[in-house]
Amino acid sequence: MDQEQILARITAMVDEERGLRDALSSGRIDSDTEQTRLAHLERELDQCWDLLRQRRAKAEFGENPDDARVRSSEQVEGYQS
Repeated sequence: MDQEQILARITAMVDEERGLRDALSSGRIDSDTEQTRLAHLERELDQCWDLLRQRRAKAEFGENPDDARVRSSEQVEGYQS
């Protein structure tokens, strides 16, 4: 996945988050459904942002950005700030 594809995927997931919140507020879905899907989206978003950061770092330091790989959600979620 190149940078533009990653950014497009991030945009689509953010749009889906908004749609879930709208669906909940209008009563089309229940809170459990919203929370389950939001938790999945948040993990996937974290993975996309991590991949994007990897690609940018590789490019900045003269490496091939295509060598960046999606890391598991457990690994990405385990990072400490």
